[in-house]
Amino acid sequence: MTDLLYSEEEEALRSAVRDLLTDHCDAAGVITRTESDAPHDLALWKALGDDMGLAGLLVPEDRGGQGATHREAAVVLEELGRAVAPVPYLTSAVVATEALLACTGDEAADLLARLASGRTIGALAVSLNVAPGAAFTTVAVEGTTLRGELTAIADAAAADVLLVPAEDGGLYAVDADTVTITPQVPLDLTRPLAAVTLTGAPGRWLGAAEPAVRRALRAGAGLLASEQLGVADWCLTETVRYLSQRKQFNRPVGGFQSLKHRLAQLWLDVVGLRAAARNAADALATGSEDTGVCVAVAQAYAAPVAVRAAEEALQLHGGIGMTWEHPVHLHLKRAKADSIAYGTAGTHREALAELVDLRPPS
Repeated sequence: MTDLLYSEEEEALRSAVRDLLTDHCDAAGVITRTESDAPHDLALWKALGDDMGLAGLLVPEDRGGQGATHREAAVVLEELGRAVAPVPYLTSAVVATEALLACTGDEAADLLARLASGRTIGALAVSLNVAPGAAFTTVAVEGTTLRGELTAIADAAAADVLLVPAEDGGLYAVDADTVTITPQVPLDLTRPLAAVTLTGAPGRWLGAAEPAVRRALRAGAGLLASEQLGVADWCLTETVRYLSQRKQFNRPVGGFQSLKHRLAQLWLDVVGLRAAARNAADALATGSEDTGVCVAVAQAYAAPVAVRAAEEALQLHGGIGMTWEHPVHLHLKRAKADSIAYGTAGTHREALAELVDLRPPS
């Protein structure tokens, strides 16, 4: 029987990550960073990826990593979601890393070890909205160089190397300084998007693109649910705290029955999301044959819950929730952006119907 409860080691990891984020990723700092030309917090990324070794959680020890599992990575993403931390953990330590784990050869092994160290940031050059089973854009191959344009690439601006799928079926490593990266305006300013233009950029062959991209997107979708859980849990916790302090008619606002009902329903939704996210992380960690189902269930459930939690937080904080200075807007934008990342809830429901043979009538 699968145990989805957090282990002592996972709780210790959570505590360490939360302490670091409390000290180095306050809401005011994140808001200030979104207004600057440097949205990524590379100092925080170094502390997480290099100093704490979290960039290599999914990489086996004999390949330069920590030899942990998706369960531990999910705990990290929960905390990063709570803080809306502007670091490329999901894109580099999960998605790009998973793509490299599907490749063989010295080039892939060397790049994997560099990503695991946290000193190199990688990004899979596939649009953030692409679902695990959907088609993705490729670029042309001209000898040993690549040519084409890819859009909506998450965290491309922070990447040192891009993993680019090509028309010949290969996945290529391309140094970021050999391509043109043009920022695109995202809804979530803490996870920047960019267009990547390759005009004869040198590429190093890593392996077959199809299995690598599919593996990477499935892991990205499955662990994104844990980030969405962190967002939703922060919204619920902070809203309960605020309503217990805010008074109206000389009594706490949280004492009004209508608000109690809204918060109780939200609590149930967040508990359900936690179960779905943990189940997806555990399936990825154990290589379960039901991983596809677990990921689809988690993503079909996660997006609506995270968005509703953020919307409720915004409304129930009243006037202060509408201000730029209050961090609730960061969580709402992250929840909204995450709702279309790696496939919408509707896309995952359709995938789930296919997986369990529940097709609609023709």
